[in-house]
Amino acid sequence: MNAKPTRYDIAIIGSGISGSSLGAMLARHGVRVILFEAGMHPKFAVGESMILETSETMRAMAEFFEVPELAYFSSENYMAHIGTSHGIKRHFSYLHHVADQPQNMRHALQAVIPQRPHGYELHIHRQDSDYLLTSVAVRYGATVLQGTPVKDIEVTADGVTILTALGQTYEADFVVDAGGMRSLLAEKFGWRSRDLQSHTRTIFTHMVDLPCYNQVGASHQAYGIPFPVSEGTLHHIFHGGWLWVIPFNNHARSTNPLVSVGLQLDPRIHPLRTDLSPEEEFFDFIARFPSIKAHFDGVRAARVWTRTERLQYTSTHVVGERFCLLGHAAGFIDPLYSKGLYTTLMSTALLGHLLLEAHRRQDYRAEQFQPLEALTLRFVEAHDRIVANSYKAWTNPKLWSVYALLWLLGAYLEYLKLLSTRGRATSRAAYFAELADLRLVGGGFAPFKTLADQIDTLIEAVDPCDEAAVDQTVRQIRALLADFPWMPWAFQQVLAGANHLPANKLRLSLLRQDQKGFLGDGPFRQHFFGDATLRQVTKFFLSEGIKYAGPMLSIRKQVGFRRTRN
Repeated sequence: MNAKPTRYDIAIIGSGISGSSLGAMLARHGVRVILFEAGMHPKFAVGESMILETSETMRAMAEFFEVPELAYFSSENYMAHIGTSHGIKRHFSYLHHVADQPQNMRHALQAVIPQRPHGYELHIHRQDSDYLLTSVAVRYGATVLQGTPVKDIEVTADGVTILTALGQTYEADFVVDAGGMRSLLAEKFGWRSRDLQSHTRTIFTHMVDLPCYNQVGASHQAYGIPFPVSEGTLHHIFHGGWLWVIPFNNHARSTNPLVSVGLQLDPRIHPLRTDLSPEEEFFDFIARFPSIKAHFDGVRAARVWTRTERLQYTSTHVVGERFCLLGHAAGFIDPLYSKGLYTTLMSTALLGHLLLEAHRRQDYRAEQFQPLEALTLRFVEAHDRIVANSYKAWTNPKLWSVYALLWLLGAYLEYLKLLSTRGRATSRAAYFAELADLRLVGGGFAPFKTLADQIDTLIEAVDPCDEAAVDQTVRQIRALLADFPWMPWAFQQVLAGANHLPANKLRLSLLRQDQKGFLGDGPFRQHFFGDATLRQVTKFFLSEGIKYAGPMLSIRKQVGFRRTRN
């Protein structure tokens, strides 16, 4: 052991996307940070599909913490900064399947992601993103110890002592456990819980030679959707599970042949086959669905297959005296809707703010970090409910056709709140104060929470195999959605039977000065836009398009490079 332990302000266990981002933010502001990483970068990680909420959170982190590199994975426009191993994401697509039947083309949904003002989103190749962000943390002054597992953490009233597996000891004022499911502190204090509604297991790998589904099935034109399904995140959905397809090789600049593939199953419906290897079970299972089987004919795995038992877990607490849990150390639900990465990064951003304030005041009492615990547990709870009810809705495509609107609306309102708040906030403190009531979906808007509770309760009560009960429930949900006065016109089209959101959602009617316009009216306008005028909102939108445009980012990159060489 060290004769005299080295003292730091903050210790972070884990240098994945959350630990490395937090380390960079803190070190950028002069905090003495040390990160412990059991493995060695580059290393595999899951959580590869970005969503609007996650991308916007990364832009906010970059701006409010003055770490521009944190925005690098928020848009295709940063490709020159991060390399070409990442995929492009233009949409979320869902194809519903029934066992032993070809895919019914009427049961398809494509949720197109807006290209403006920031560009399309990414499928991030995590071994590259996490390595880059760890390097960014080092650049700003953080100490990173790779290949250094932590054996134990001792927490006292005065600080923490970290003991590594190599016998070294380090001290800090506060420790952040971002170590994932096997969190030392969650286990140490008995905080783990599996009291959750959702119940799924997974089989996943990276593959090569996987074609676009539209090449082996019907074309995207035949489906009547704007983009081929390979240009975004594809979900094959069915009773009791779903299968993700996340390509990194889906654009002309790509240098990565890999496609991320994962099968999510409810083990109460599809029990684990211990008599088969993970690969054998994967192919045995998809053989039940002719169209999925055809999609995977001739493909090969490029890494070892991983198979797990139940994924879901949470924590009874997130914050203790002199420590907290972060990201997957606090909980995990399911890859569905890619909400896990958003939860992780919003928690990381809030924790960064709270730690900088605690460091400034030298006050690390647990009550200073209660906003982190409240937000994290709300996010996990909301994700758990929407995942459980989505799995149930897939049993009957009529239920899914209306429940999908709740997911779409919740994601849209969350993104709108995040973007508008960044545009209006005058400080980092003001930004987080405005977002204090977020709960993963709906942007903290109370009328949406009421709507979601009503719809979720209806889904939870219905028997999806009782067609008469399903028809009644669908009518009730349709009525609730139709009566929601702030439903965007594009979503209204989906409710009326459209199978996609349009590629271009901009139209002149958005400028109307009533509830049908973009700003809405009454409580909606006040909640999402405060006192901002249409002119101010339009100016911010246009300025974002210039600030985050590819050419402007390239110019700033070139200028920054020249400065480092002069």
